[in-house]
Amino acid sequence: MEPGSVLVVGSLNMDLVVAVERHPKPGETVIGGDLERFPGGKGANQAVAAARLGARVRMVGRVGLDEHGAELLRGLENEGIDALGVGRVGTPTGVALISVDVQGQNAIVVSPGANARLQPDDLEPERFEGAEVVVLQLETPLETVHRAAELGRAAGARVLLNAAPARELPDELLGALDVLVVNEFEAAQVAGAAEPESPEAALALARELARRVPVVVVTLGARGLVWAGTEGEGHLPAFEVDPVDTTAAGDAFVGGLAAALAAGEPLERALDYGSAAGALAATRPGAQPSLPAADEVAGLLEDRAG
Repeated sequence: MEPGSVLVVGSLNMDLVVAVERHPKPGETVIGGDLERFPGGKGANQAVAAARLGARVRMVGRVGLDEHGAELLRGLENEGIDALGVGRVGTPTGVALISVDVQGQNAIVVSPGANARLQPDDLEPERFEGAEVVVLQLETPLETVHRAAELGRAAGARVLLNAAPARELPDELLGALDVLVVNEFEAAQVAGAAEPESPEAALALARELARRVPVVVVTLGARGLVWAGTEGEGHLPAFEVDPVDTTAAGDAFVGGLAAALAAGEPLERALDYGSAAGALAATRPGAQPSLPAADEVAGLLEDRAG
């Protein structure tokens, strides 16, 4: 793919990860493994994913004046990401507390910290110029997300929102989007409906949401994904892998999808590309350390085709 330009406006967190046999029940304490620390945050993860897959990436966000913030900035720069839009504020850097069980499933609590300080007035229109795709999530204030979507549209970019963490969204924000990416639970929250229990039900929910957003993608974990909207609809099965840690699999998917769309790939091919990236990320521990390179994604796609 020819590299395209991706702008990510979103969160940067330090992930503190502990492996557990199983996740604790309310009021219960379980003994875990050694504490590990990984750079993360949905915005930064998606930026790194897109950069490793060949896109030219810029990042806008906020970190604290602490060592976590300095480490996250160094990580972006080491990935070749333009981090000039990431400011530092006198609030602790965002932190995610993550437990990962033996099946590779995770439970996450996020302390937003500096991410909550990213305000609409902090967004400079010139940072959006030249972007083919603008990627957003919901770990920064909702009014900032909405303003970023408006600026992306005004700059002629395709605006993609990964609506996570799940919440109801105003019609004004949905109307400023081109692509909405949600999992089953998030789709139900946005639509105000029951969580779909099958790919067929998820596709019906995607069709419903596509009345408000041109393209809607619902990811289904091991059952793949469905999409609906102005560019058709369908169901893509998942790649078969042995999961180790699913922490950044969704972010790898979004980064891969954004990179492929920015490179001019048609939607279904871009979805397949993102799915391969997400599958590979699930086979490795950590958030950003698990994100694959372009040659790895190409290899997985070739293996399936062959």
